[in-house]
Parts: sequence; structure tokens; C-alpha cells
Amino acid sequence: MVAGVEKQTEGPDRGDTPQFTERLLHAEKRNQDAPNKDKKQSSVSGDDSIFEEDLFSDEKISPPILKSPHSHGPGEMAPPVCLEYPADWSLKTRLLFTSPLSFSWAEQLKAQEEAQGLSQHCRATHVTLPQNIQEPRCSSELRCSFLQALQYWQHPSLPWLPLFPRIGADRKFSGKSAPWAHDAALQLSLMSEWSVSFTSLYSLLKARLCPYFYLCSYQFTALFRASGLNGTTGISAVLSPTTRGLREAMRTEGIDFKLPLLEEKRKCRDHGSIPQTEEHRTEPRELSAEEENEEYSVSIKLHKEQHEVKLDHRPESLVLVDGSNTFTLLNFLINCKSLVAAAGAQAGLPPHPAGPHRLQRGHTARAQGTQCEGEETAQRGDFAAGLYTHEPTAVFNTPAGPPLTEQHAQDAALQDLEGCGLHPSTVQQLLQPSTLEKRGLRHLHMKESSYTWTT
Repeated sequence: MVAGVEKQTEGPDRGDTPQFTERLLHAEKRNQDAPNKDKKQSSVSGDDSIFEEDLFSDEKISPPILKSPHSHGPGEMAPPVCLEYPADWSLKTRLLFTSPLSFSWAEQLKAQEEAQGLSQHCRATHVTLPQNIQEPRCSSELRCSFLQALQYWQHPSLPWLPLFPRIGADRKFSGKSAPWAHDAALQLSLMSEWSVSFTSLYSLLKARLCPYFYLCSYQFTALFRASGLNGTTGISAVLSPTTRGLREAMRTEGIDFKLPLLEEKRKCRDHGSIPQTEEHRTEPRELSAEEENEEYSVSIKLHKEQHEVKLDHRPESLVLVDGSNTFTLLNFLINCKSLVAAAGAQAGLPPHPAGPHRLQRGHTARAQGTQCEGEETAQRGDFAAGLYTHEPTAVFNTPAGPPLTEQHAQDAALQDLEGCGLHPSTVQQLLQPSTLEKRGLRHLHMKESSYTWTT
């Protein structure tokens, strides 16, 4: 195909006669264009990918004749400029960045730059990058911040095991060395170290020195957030997916929680429908009052059990815990024996806490991603990112409270979290309730310093 195109462009200069195949293609094109010219212009596909420019080409490509739905004509209003993208609390398993400009500035960091980046990570300090960087390869600040953005803290450190994701990851664990699986003493040691790390993260969260952290187990993933984030007025935690057994155990321990997605569905139902307590009421029979009460109680119990089971492993099973109940949840998770798999490839391995702040018994790890702030500066406001969401965590974008509308409330929340190690603009973004609902970002694109995205 490439050779054919080259010949076609060179033909007129040499005076060559077009080949039979080329004449046939031209004839077919004329026959199709003549009667369907207007029709083609009105039946443009909604897929933008067929109109995208080659991001790796150094030459400027002329705009296509067919415009994508996102483009605008002279008489239409230009799309709004978005300087920020929505906060996304879901975990990602992979990120892929592309840009028409080279990423060579991120390669082969100097020893001093690597040391500075790790120091900034360990001290939880942030650096404000300049708006315009003419030569990214010569900017030590940019390269140090890039390395810092790739780091996170986790426990434990098991380089030969993929600690994330844990849900449905038995195949990845299969065949790997797991000396604790048949060693009770080693299991106790791992659990003890894990509880210390988990407790230290919660203490940092309560002191607003850590903005958030995740807890990954083989059954579910939990996200703990500091007070004020995602529209909350106190510390909050969300767990997904959950099962009836886990929810019943939490109720038994006195943990008050909500099922926000389920409550939202109930609000949307028709208020004129028959109440659930009446749907399973039996017809009057010649029974004593005690027998009637017992039969009615059994019917209601069976209905509730069936309803609870239907929620298992679904997005609606998302559990929200807030306030002082998060401390009760902390103790519950530390003492919950079913939190650790008793059999299988993950047997005996405690949950995996991870976050942006240093924790006791924690180890630093490197992620394969970067912050978009550094990308915007280095790539001159022109890049795209493909994000692969860990589906069980997409529901973490469910709003936990109303947005902060008063300026003094936002300023107070920003001041409380100024020592958490995140850039103030990032904190400002995380304060507002997520607008993604129960979806995660799939594609993020910046063009001329304006964001567009899809979920």
C-alpha cells in the first residue's frame, strides 16, 4: 500500500501512465461520489478515532474534509475550555500516554535527580513547576517531579508477587513462592506487621497528614479518605464489592454504614408502588396471633435475605462508612479472620495497604504512570492518556456528600490538608464530589491546554 501511494504521487512528475488498478479505483470513486456526495457529508461516523491526527508525526497534517462531531464551524460556538478534569478515585491497572512531542526528557535520570525525586517523595513535599519549559530535558525540577509522581508507599514488599490487583488474581499468584501458606508463625508475623501499617495510615489520615489510602484484599478493595475530600465532613471509607456475610458481620460489630447506590435506586422508584413489607404478606388464615406473627417474620426475613444476596458483588453493594464508625471499621478489619484467604493461591497473605504517604513498616514502590500537571508542562499542553480502570473500584467515584459551595469552607479544608503532601491544586480538585458517578475515566485528552475526556 505504501509503495502504491508513492508511485501515485510521483506519476505526474515523470509523465507515467496510471496502471489499470489505479484507473479502476478512480472510476469507482467518481461513480460513488457523484450520486452520494451530499449523503456522505451527512452520515459521518461518531467514532472520533478515524479522524485523529497521527500523534507521532512531526509534520502538520492538513485538516480532514469530514469533521468530527467535536469540531465546530464558523457559525457555531467553540467548545468550552476545561482547565481541569474530574477527580477519579478508581484504581488503574495501566496508563498509556501519547503525545506529538517526545518523552525523551523522562529517560535516564541523573543520580542527583533520582535522589532529589525520592527525597521529595519521602518528605511528602511538592514543587510548583514553571508554566513554560522550553527544553524539558534540561529541567531538573520537571524530571525530579516526574520520578516523585511515580512513587507510592505499600506494605508488605514482596517483589516476586503482584500485590495489585488482588481480586480475581489467583492465576497470577499460582506457582509463586508463598512460604507463609503453611507456616503459622510467619502468618502471625505478617498479620502483626500489617496491622501496624494499617493503624499508622489511619492515624496519619486522622491528623490530615495523609489524604487517602487504599486497602486491597482478595475479596474487596477499600478506600479511606481524609475529612473534607469528595464532599465529606469527616473521615470516610468505601468498600467494594461486598457480600451479605461481610455486611452482616459489620452490623454485628455495631458499624453503621450506608449503601448509597442502593438508596439512590430506591429514591428513583415510583412512590406509589406497594411497600416491600406488604409484598410478601400472607393472606389471613385461621391462625393464632403468635403463629401469624411468626409466619410474617419468616416471610420478611426470607425476602431480606434474598435481597441481600442479590446485592453481592454488584456495584450497588458499595458500602459507605463515615465519622467515628471508620475507627470501628479499622478494628473490625484488623480482627476479621475472613479477611485473609484460608485456601488458594492467596492463602495466608494479609491485605495490601497503599497510599501516597509514608507508613510504618512501609516500602516505596514505583508505578507506571505520571501526573498530568507535569505532562501538560513538558508536552506543551498537547497529550492523550488511555486509562485502564480496575472495575471493582469504579464505584469509588460515587459522591459522598454535597459540593463545597462556600469559599470559606473550601479555604478551611485546603488549610487543614496543606501538610498532606499533595499540590494545593490537586487537593482543591479532590475536595469536590466526583462527577463521574460509578464510572472511571477511560480516555483523557489535552489540546491547547484544554481537557476532554470519556468514561
